[in-house]
Amino acid sequence: MQVEEGTTAGQPASDERIAALRQLSTTDVSDALDRMGLNGQCLGIMPLDRNFRLVGRAFTIHYVSVGVERGTVGDYIDELGPEHVVVLDNSGRVDATVWGDLLTYTAHRRGVAGTVIDGVCRDVDRSIELNYPIYSRGNWMRTGKDRVRVDGVNVPVTIGGVRVEPNDYLLGDGDGVVVIPASKVDEVIASAQEIHNAEDAIRAEIAAGSDLRAARNKVSYHDLQTRRKN
Repeated sequence: MQVEEGTTAGQPASDERIAALRQLSTTDVSDALDRMGLNGQCLGIMPLDRNFRLVGRAFTIHYVSVGVERGTVGDYIDELGPEHVVVLDNSGRVDATVWGDLLTYTAHRRGVAGTVIDGVCRDVDRSIELNYPIYSRGNWMRTGKDRVRVDGVNVPVTIGGVRVEPNDYLLGDGDGVVVIPASKVDEVIASAQEIHNAEDAIRAEIAAGSDLRAARNKVSYHDLQTRRKN
């Protein structure tokens, strides 16, 4: 695993961008991504509990079907810590899990920010009991052991049709998960903050007696998500 300057394995540097993202919603960021022409909305990946939130940087795992080599499904967890999001690409499979009770318990103990799976998980009750955020295509009880194996660690993966690079930023809430390329995060945050502030202003106008059309027009709301030319 490549380690950022000033960090140790399993402990990414504390990041002011993560703090900024905690103040935003996935809808704020989704609109900012649209505005910039970036594909970052993970289709079909939803929280086990709508009250879950996660913010962090991607630690990616790619899975393939088991062949002659059986391999492993989860030994990577001991490398992770706060501000990591575990990102598991199981090609959308819903017939074999890649995350369960022991991984949830260990990740929670290590302060991991959450888990995002293009596939399914199991042992949902443990996740909810510990308030450990898991986003996936659903849940099912059948193990991935002897069905899938880890094919790559900290490699580019695809989650809900979105490419995720190691150390990209992820934000999740009750509406799903968005991925923000590390190279674009400052621009996305600035745009998302502008959109967030504009919607706050619209609500204030409505609370003061304005109708919705006038409030939207006052902040040029309909232009906020429009893709801008470079």
